[in-house]
Amino acid sequence: MERNFTGTVVRATGSWYDVLRDGEPVRCRIRGRLRLKGVRSTNPVVVGDEVRCEEDENGDHVIVDIVPRHNYVIRRASNLSKESHIIAANIDRALLMVTLRQPETPPEFVDRFLVTCEAYKIPVVILLSKIDLQDAAAVAAFRAVYEGAGYEVLEVSATDGTGVERVRELLAGCRTLVSGNSGVGKSTLIRTIDPTLDIRTGEISESHHKGRHTTTFSTMYPLAGGGAVIDTPGIKGFGLIDIDDAELWHYFPEMMRTAPGCRFYNCTHTHEPGCAVIEAVRSGDISLARYESYLKILDEDDKYRK
Repeated sequence: MERNFTGTVVRATGSWYDVLRDGEPVRCRIRGRLRLKGVRSTNPVVVGDEVRCEEDENGDHVIVDIVPRHNYVIRRASNLSKESHIIAANIDRALLMVTLRQPETPPEFVDRFLVTCEAYKIPVVILLSKIDLQDAAAVAAFRAVYEGAGYEVLEVSATDGTGVERVRELLAGCRTLVSGNSGVGKSTLIRTIDPTLDIRTGEISESHHKGRHTTTFSTMYPLAGGGAVIDTPGIKGFGLIDIDDAELWHYFPEMMRTAPGCRFYNCTHTHEPGCAVIEAVRSGDISLARYESYLKILDEDDKYRK
C-alpha cells in the first residue's frame, strides 16, 4: 500500500484524525507547521477536509497539507475571541436543527448560523425538531418568519416519524452537516434515518432544560442510501467572524430582495431616508425579529473590533 495518500477527514478529536483511504479510516496526526499558516483557527484540520498524508520514519501517518476547501461553516471560537472555530468543510448542504422548547434554541443562534451559510454559499434547511412537543402557535410564528425570509422549514420528529422521509431525501447522495444546540435531537434523528449507525444519544437535563453533549467529536458517517452525514457536538453560541458590516445585509435573503428599492446604492438599512428595507419592516413584509438580529450583529461586530 502507498506510503503517501490523499483522503477525507471523517473524524476529528483534536489530537488525532481518521482519514479515509480506500474506504478504510487511517489514524493520522497533524504536522506542527500546519498550525502556523496564518489561519487563526482553534482547529486547523476539520471533518470534510481533503488532506495529503505521509508516513513518517516511525510508521505513523502525518497530515502534511490540506487541499483548498470549496466552503466551510465557521464561527467565532469564544466570546470576544479573534480566533475562529471551523465546524466542517466541503459540504453540500446544512440542516439546522431547532427546538422552540425542551430546549429552546435562541433566535440569534438561528440567524447567525444562517448568515454564515449564506456567506459561504451553503444551502440550508431548518428542521423544527421534536415537533410533537412544540406549541402549535409558536411553530406557526416561527414558520412565518423563516419561510418569509426564504428558507425551507421542515417539521420533524424522530419519535413519531414526522418529516423523516423528507430528511432522508435531503441527505441522499449529499455530504450534509447536521448542526444545532445540544439536546435538539441531532444524533437521534440521524440514527432514525440510518439505524445501522452507532451514534450516542442522550436526554435533556431536567434541572436546566438544556441538552447534554452526546456527540463528543465531529464525525462523518456514510449513509446506507448514499451520501454522508456530519454529526457535530452541540454548539452553545455562534459568533460571526470575517463578515464585513457593509456586506452583512447580503446574507439576509429577504433584505437582498428588497434593497434594490433603496434610494441610496450604499444604504446600510439602519437610518437612511428612502430605505426600502426599513419600509418593509414597518409594513411587516420583513420580520421585525430578523431585522433586529441584523442590527444586533452589526453592534456585536463593532464590539469585537475594539
